[in-house]
Amino acid sequence: MTKHFYLVLFLSCTLFSTLSANGDPTDAFRLNVRKAEGYIKLDGFLDESSWNKDNPAASHFKLNFPNDTAFSKWQTEVYATFDDNFLYFGAVCYQKRSDYTIQSLRRDFGPGTTDVLNILLGPAKDGLNGMAFGISPYNVQREALIDNGSNLSFEWDNKWYSAVQNYDDRWVVEIAIPFKTLRYTVAEGENSWELQFVRAKVKEFETSSWRPVPFQFSPLNLAFAGRLMWETPPPKSGANVSIIPYAIGNASLNYKRSPNDLSLEEVSGDISGNVGADAKVAITSGLNLDLTLNPDFSQVEVDRQVPNLSRFELFFPEVRQFFLENRDLFSMFGFPGTRPFFSRRIGLGYNPVKGQNERIPIVGGVRLSGKVTDNLRVGLLNMQTRQKTWNDNAAVPASNFTVASVQQKVFGRSAVSAILVNRQNGLDKLNESQKADWQPWNRVAGLEYNLFSKDNRWEGEWYYHRSFSPDPEKRGGTLASFLGYEDRFFNARFGYQRIDSTYDADAGFVPRPGVQSLFPGFGFNFYPRGGKASEHVTQFYFNVDGDVVLGLNGFQTDHSVWAYGGARFRDQSYWNVGGYSEFVYLFEPFDPTNLYKPGTLPLPVGAYPTRGVGTEYSSGTSTDLQGNFSIQAGQFFSGSILALDGQLSYRRQPIGLLTLSVNYSRIRLPEPYASADIWLIGPRFEVSFRRDLFLSGFFQYNTQSNNFNINTRVQWRFAPASDVFLVYTDNSFAQSITDSAVRFLSPKNKAIVLKFVYWLNL
Repeated sequence: MTKHFYLVLFLSCTLFSTLSANGDPTDAFRLNVRKAEGYIKLDGFLDESSWNKDNPAASHFKLNFPNDTAFSKWQTEVYATFDDNFLYFGAVCYQKRSDYTIQSLRRDFGPGTTDVLNILLGPAKDGLNGMAFGISPYNVQREALIDNGSNLSFEWDNKWYSAVQNYDDRWVVEIAIPFKTLRYTVAEGENSWELQFVRAKVKEFETSSWRPVPFQFSPLNLAFAGRLMWETPPPKSGANVSIIPYAIGNASLNYKRSPNDLSLEEVSGDISGNVGADAKVAITSGLNLDLTLNPDFSQVEVDRQVPNLSRFELFFPEVRQFFLENRDLFSMFGFPGTRPFFSRRIGLGYNPVKGQNERIPIVGGVRLSGKVTDNLRVGLLNMQTRQKTWNDNAAVPASNFTVASVQQKVFGRSAVSAILVNRQNGLDKLNESQKADWQPWNRVAGLEYNLFSKDNRWEGEWYYHRSFSPDPEKRGGTLASFLGYEDRFFNARFGYQRIDSTYDADAGFVPRPGVQSLFPGFGFNFYPRGGKASEHVTQFYFNVDGDVVLGLNGFQTDHSVWAYGGARFRDQSYWNVGGYSEFVYLFEPFDPTNLYKPGTLPLPVGAYPTRGVGTEYSSGTSTDLQGNFSIQAGQFFSGSILALDGQLSYRRQPIGLLTLSVNYSRIRLPEPYASADIWLIGPRFEVSFRRDLFLSGFFQYNTQSNNFNINTRVQWRFAPASDVFLVYTDNSFAQSITDSAVRFLSPKNKAIVLKFVYWLNL
């Protein structure tokens, strides 16, 4: 333990009485829901008597953006009712038909891209966990799970129903959410859920909400929810079992090349097929069991590549749906650089022969997660993978992954949590060379406390994790503390983290052990009052962010300090400019281009202080032509860098989106050290032919990895949550290689996949 850890812990403890003493402002924002008197026909017409229009609706929505002081001129009225099977919402959303912005007819549209009415539900009333359902004027749906109050996982898929009617001055929607889809418990005497409605109107961008949300916070946050008041308790959801089988066919070509001159030696083809299934079983209405047998994730889009100019592994987010529900119970422990469990370790592994990540076959798995009571959540995951052999010197053993966690709510919106992670490796079938990098098992156990104040201004996290291994050199600990404050005019944060050099989380993400770090930062916000500036600018801001890394002996190894200021505009665009001071001490030779070209040398051991400037601009999404760019220029180790990053998009509503992303890094180091021009160019398109037929394509030209990737996908949603996917992938060389047989677009591998998925409710 250190004085930094104790200091932040002491400061947080002094806040508890203040944080718990606040009154409950939700009393003014209550929507009564009573049982329907008859059948609700889902047609977009609110003509049934059960809508109880004599009962006050959720209305008088107040703006969150571009300001939080006025009511929206495009108002919303929402009613609620229910029967034995569904929770119903009916809404009238006032808006000119000519002002609609609909980026796509595809489900799960992105934030800020489409006009939407969002419904946030928090049955547990903990201000942290719940569900969000969104609907557009063209009846396009999206849904998400909410964790930590405002983290939304749109990858969550489930069944619910809606209908929309459009008029010149408004659109009217009816929504039916099956109780089987919701996650809740029915307790005696409990008669309310957390409830919030949020409207987003993209043209002349504005967001508004039923219960007001301060400007500095996202309105999609359960901390600011009102209450859904049940006149009679909701029904128990009953049995909810879904079987989701799949069948897949795959044809692939692999191009084997000589290790000497990379000449093509052999083209091997493979045609294969497979079947598997997922199952979802509601143990209770709040606790869900997920099962998977022989899973396949071929329809998941490939990772969006980024240049790596660092000495450490990059983090890529999880996008496979099986791992996402209640993900905070598994993957959100620790800090971003010390995750004890990282689900991408399951089913993915690094192939040292090809120098890229490849899929590891998964036999199957089980995942139990959710609420036991409104205050107690649990998570249990177990998955088994098969062995993958690259060659006589490299292999990934068959492994079993187990994660168990428990979370108890305390102090209103805070929680105490514990986690245990175990990876068991089967080494019996590996030879001695292949065993060299593996231990029979690795375990991590940890405790955490997460603080969220009722008004969302205070946020904190404290943890201690310990790793266990047969190897004494892989038994160590990590601890951290963080406390942050944010209000309308000022924000501040301070964190401390220590990672032992012997801390090893084999199933986690820990790119840099053996260090301790400080994370200070603060900022100020200013709001124009009157004059021409207030007609266009909503906010001026100034921030300072720092990151100081020390060795365990106190020797400084790195620091990075950014000071920047800028403005946010009424059309959702923003601009900032700033400067940085950085320092890196290299303990071993390193080539920052990560290319290690013949004829060049890596930088020698030593200290490298640098300075530079940067600017960033984003146009927002209120117009059909959108863009953002950033420029950074300055010193880079013993040389210089010019880094450009930009994206330009054109929206053809409601057909889809065409996007071009460009990232360029111009690195110049004195000879004999490496210089490079690194390009990453990524055209992308999304097309909606109908509400059930979609085409997307993603291209990535990356000179750092010398790879040109094509990933295209046709999706036909022939039934709710049921799809046919046709996926084509192609990898080839992005550049010629001197004195070799490789030329631009020389092939590496390609494949075409046809996959059928059907969601069957029992």
